[in-house]
Amino acid sequence: MIAVGVVLPSLAVVRDQRLDLAAAARHVEEAGLDSAWHGDHLAPGGPVRDCTVALAVAATATRRITVGTSVYVPAIRPLAWAAKQIATLVEISGGRFVLGVGSGGGPEQWAAAGVPYDERGARTDTALELLPALLAGEPVTLPDGAAVTLAPAVAPPPVWVGNASAVALRRAARFGAGWFPSLITAAEVAAGVATLAAAQHRPTVAIGMAGALGAGVPARTEIAAGIASAYGRPVEEVASVPLSGGPGEVAEQLAAYAAAGASHAVIGIAGGDWRRQVDLLAEAKTLLVA
Repeated sequence: MIAVGVVLPSLAVVRDQRLDLAAAARHVEEAGLDSAWHGDHLAPGGPVRDCTVALAVAATATRRITVGTSVYVPAIRPLAWAAKQIATLVEISGGRFVLGVGSGGGPEQWAAAGVPYDERGARTDTALELLPALLAGEPVTLPDGAAVTLAPAVAPPPVWVGNASAVALRRAARFGAGWFPSLITAAEVAAGVATLAAAQHRPTVAIGMAGALGAGVPARTEIAAGIASAYGRPVEEVASVPLSGGPGEVAEQLAAYAAAGASHAVIGIAGGDWRRQVDLLAEAKTLLVA
C-alpha cells in the first residue's frame, strides 16, 4: 500500500479554474487522498505563494489529511525564523504536518534571500541539526553565537530529506525520519533504499512525482521532456517517470514504486483540470487496495 498525496495548485491554475486554495485542500480531503503539499520558492520567475502561508490555509480548511512542504528550504531564512514558521504549522495543523527539507533552488533564489549560494549545504546541515531543539523550546546557541529559546514548544514534525544525491542520502541517514526524492525511477528508489539500509537506516520513503491522467492532457513523452530539460538529464533516463494513462495504469506505476520501497507518493499535476485530476488519482488509489 502506498499513501497518495498531491501538490496544491499553482496560482496560474487557480486563476484559470477559479479554484481557491482552501477549496483545493478540501477537495483533496473529500476525494480520499492522504495529503496536500506545497513547494517553497522565493523568486522562481513566475507567480508563487509563500509555502508556509499556503499550508496554513490548507491545514485550517481540512481535518484529516497530512499537509507538508515539498520541500522547505530552511537555509535561506534566519534559523530561528524558520523554526517559528515550522512550529506554527505544527500547531495550526494539530500535528498533521510533515517537514520535507531541501537545499535547492537556483542561485537567483539564494541571491534574492541574501544568502550566499555556496553556503547552502552547510546551512542546511546546521538547520537539520538545531531545529529539533529549537522546536522543542530548548535553549539553543545559534551559529552566530546568539542564544534563543522559542515558545510555544511543539513536538518536532517528521523530517523528510529531499533529493536523491549522495549528499541527500547521507543527510537522510543522519537527520531524517524520511527520504523524499523526486522525479526518479523505481529502480533508483530501490537503490537509494539499499544505500540507506547499508547505513543501518530505514526511513519512511516518499517519492515526488509528476503526471497527468486520462485523455486531453500532456503525453508522458511531453512531461518527460520537461523533466529532462529542467533537471539536465537525458530524456531516456526519465521516460518512465511521469504518471500517465488511466487510473488502472497509474495504479500499476504506483505499485512499482511501492515494491521498490516507497510508502508515499506526492504528485504534482502536470496538466488537465486540477479537480478532475485529483479525482482520477483517488480512483487509482482505490485500485491499489482492490
